[in-house]
Amino acid sequence: MVMDRKIRVIMAKLGLDIHWRGVYLVSQFLRDAGMEVIYLGNKFPEQIVEAAVEEDADVVGLSTLGGNHLTLGPKVVELLKEKGLENVRVFMGGVIPPKHIPVLKEKGIYEVYGPDTPMEVIINGIRESVQVN
Repeated sequence: MVMDRKIRVIMAKLGLDIHWRGVYLVSQFLRDAGMEVIYLGNKFPEQIVEAAVEEDADVVGLSTLGGNHLTLGPKVVELLKEKGLENVRVFMGGVIPPKHIPVLKEKGIYEVYGPDTPMEVIINGIRESVQVN
């Protein structure tokens, strides 16, 4: 699918996690790569999905360092499906134990990125995910 508009990305910190620098930097790199980024700050799944609906998002990016990734991340996927938005890809980044990555993917997280992931990998992953929609 060829996009006739910029890729729209919702970026949020999951829950009450206060570590904002990484998600903020990724948001800026995505903007620099030509994407439209809506940074929500700290939000819970219901608020994130509401924003995805309102903003006609193609992608939701979740950042977590607070240990809530196994519950709140899949909840975002579940709520998107309930709204008929199963085509919105959910990406997650942060400090996530490697053994949790397959569990998250099983529960619908499209891709999981650790702290040392090169920015090009994230940008290309988002572009490719939107093209297969």
